[in-house]
Amino acid sequence: MSARGAGRCVTLGDVSPPTVSRTSLRGNEKAAGEARRFLRSTLAAWAAPCFGERVVDDGTLLISELVTNAVVHAGTSVDVVCRLDAGLVIEVSDHHPARVVREDRGDEGGRGLHLVAALSDEWGITYRRDRKTVWCRIDLDHEEEETAVVPPRRAPEAQLLAPALVPARSRSDAEWISRGSASFLAEASDLLAGQLDEDNVASLAAQLLVPRLADWSAVWLHPTGGVPRLSRVWHCSEARIDALHTALEKAPPEPTTRPGARRTDWPAAEDAPDEEGGALTVPLIAAGRCHGTLLLGRAGQEGLSDDLIHFVEDFGRRVALALSTARQYARQAMISTVLQRGLLPPATGRIPGVEHAVIYEPLAGDWVGGDFYDLFPAGDGRWCFALGDVCGNGPEAASLTGIARPVLRLLAREGYGVSDVLDRLNKALADEAATALIGETAAWDGGPPRFLSLLYGEIVPYAPGYGARCTLASAGHPLPLALRPDGAVRTAAAPQMLLGISDNARYTSESFDLAPGDTLLCVTDGVTERRRGRRQFDDDDGLAAVLRGCAGLSAEKVAERIRQAVYDYDDAPPTDDLALLVLRAQ
Repeated sequence: MSARGAGRCVTLGDVSPPTVSRTSLRGNEKAAGEARRFLRSTLAAWAAPCFGERVVDDGTLLISELVTNAVVHAGTSVDVVCRLDAGLVIEVSDHHPARVVREDRGDEGGRGLHLVAALSDEWGITYRRDRKTVWCRIDLDHEEEETAVVPPRRAPEAQLLAPALVPARSRSDAEWISRGSASFLAEASDLLAGQLDEDNVASLAAQLLVPRLADWSAVWLHPTGGVPRLSRVWHCSEARIDALHTALEKAPPEPTTRPGARRTDWPAAEDAPDEEGGALTVPLIAAGRCHGTLLLGRAGQEGLSDDLIHFVEDFGRRVALALSTARQYARQAMISTVLQRGLLPPATGRIPGVEHAVIYEPLAGDWVGGDFYDLFPAGDGRWCFALGDVCGNGPEAASLTGIARPVLRLLAREGYGVSDVLDRLNKALADEAATALIGETAAWDGGPPRFLSLLYGEIVPYAPGYGARCTLASAGHPLPLALRPDGAVRTAAAPQMLLGISDNARYTSESFDLAPGDTLLCVTDGVTERRRGRRQFDDDDGLAAVLRGCAGLSAEKVAERIRQAVYDYDDAPPTDDLALLVLRAQ
């Protein structure tokens, strides 16, 4: 009997191997619960009363944690395999191998791997070109008496296998380098190229080398003008990582632009872990700058051959290039964030008698979004609103947004009506587009003309409880929808030409009342053109159908329901900026 619960533990003699059960789960909040149910039903089908409570309880907890980690950190669908192979083996695979397993020691994000180390008898991680698998094994052949004391579990050997490599060093370095190094470098380059965070690059680099080429590895990062930072430490024995981390922190390497690996004595400090053998220091140099240092160590009498050193130098160059790319991306992302923050309108106050809600989500990874919005008081009880989409993105889109919003505000506060505002803005954009086509002296650097779709309007609240008067016009923009409390939905504007195409265009506006409880929904094409295969979200009036089900909801809840419907339309993440504005009369 197990000390952790009654019941006979199954040995391999009790089953007919191989016994395998597998399933695929969508990457959402229900995945962990479905994984637990899958494991319980699998164990019940194999040998229901024969598994000890330890196997059932620990297995349920482990599969829940591993699936949760995969969903949260990878954000993809999850493949789960349970099999009997010298124990109960649980494998959880995601389809984002570039998202490496982070150390995250001590915080919630790393809890899953700590539980794996504590509860399983062996565990590891396998990287492939198209997936990453975290696996663990719980032995089934424990036959302790119920009164026995459960011995402490050994520290698992985290066998982190690089793509297409065999575990541990079952072949000589020379044999492996001649046969497997090309495949290793090709797939390692693919994985490293997918990283846009320097700590992820360091984490992946360390994990790829252990245990195939070394017993432990570490990566120091050298920020510009800063002190070296120990980003990642990895050891083939999980129990030794903390001691190794502590020892390495006391002896940070100096940045150098001199290429080439150097042999290093180990231990590096008197109180370092008891490691004997060779160590290697590899500066990570790209574009003439040292981005970090890779440390590689072997215990025992195995030496570091010249062939191995040359191979690690080659690997280090790829790591350095990935670090350089990640840092460039980080700088661009910081500039994008600052620029995006500067382009967002200031917070608006409460519109008397009208609820409002805004959702604005630029596409992840873009320099800056092409969509923009505005909502501001224009005097005399008028509130003006705008929702626009620039043709293009990046700095060019940002520059046009930076022109359009102040012009809109200036004209509105000068007392111009909706039609006049659009006419004047269109004339300005058309003139600039013509200049860009004629010569290369325009601010656009001779690029394509700048077009703009825009929904612009003003709303004037009546006395409290009587709704508001709305006037608006759509210039090449998805048409707004008006929702009545009884669920009736209608289009609230007529389509007109994009701004900036022709200076001869003239725009008209429409006026109507928003009665108490009426809702006006304004969106960009990131909503209407959300794709699933060949279909779009707004095909067959899909947006109107979702809005119809929002009758009686507050402006904030309407906005959130539309947003969720857009995300739920397809498993893939959105491929365009998303912006929507909801106005609801009270």
